[in-house]
Amino acid sequence: GQIYVFNGSPHPMIMFGCDGNVESYWGDEVFANPHGVTIGPEDEVYCVDNGDNTVRKFTADGKLLMTLGDAHKPAPKMSGDPFNLPTHLAIDKRTGELYVADGYSNARIHKYTPDGKYLFSWGESGTGEGQFNIVHNVAVDADGWVYVADRENHRVQVFDSNGRLQAIWSNIWKPSGIRIGVDGNVYIAELLADFYYADAPDVGHRVSIFNQSGKLLGRLGDS
Repeated sequence: GQIYVFNGSPHPMIMFGCDGNVESYWGDEVFANPHGVTIGPEDEVYCVDNGDNTVRKFTADGKLLMTLGDAHKPAPKMSGDPFNLPTHLAIDKRTGELYVADGYSNARIHKYTPDGKYLFSWGESGTGEGQFNIVHNVAVDADGWVYVADRENHRVQVFDSNGRLQAIWSNIWKPSGIRIGVDGNVYIAELLADFYYADAPDVGHRVSIFNQSGKLLGRLGDS
């Protein structure tokens, strides 16, 4: 029931209790730029650091178990190779396979085995089907479908576990985060609108809720 907050303070990983009080912290002077955190099925903590271009797996109390990527050795920009400014990681709970969103200077999803063996990647820069413009977040549902927050294309793209496109959801403003709820619905955090649209209606700072067929069920927050 702890809440893990991966952040840019001197204590990069802070654990809160459900009452909101700090219970512990770790990771001091370990991370270059904390960006994404994912809790594994056995309480492993996966940390995506886009400052040093790594994805690291820790125990719940901060013991390093595995590292993906070479610290401070980014792949060439838009090369398609892991990693150049990765953003997030998702886990297929059926298989334990890992999906890394990569990210700000790469337009790719990379797939790994549970023990960190590279399998394959998909995606390229662009606005067409299966292309990405800032892969900002990724989630996997109970059936193994992969939901990708294609942020600057204002959409979520849905793939099967082999990277084959299944659906595109539009009517979304800068999807920044995706979570699959215990109800099976897909919760999408939409980023605040840019300066020129800051006061315009229906362009973000909200959470949109979709079912797995892409039907909009409701929205929370400003619109």
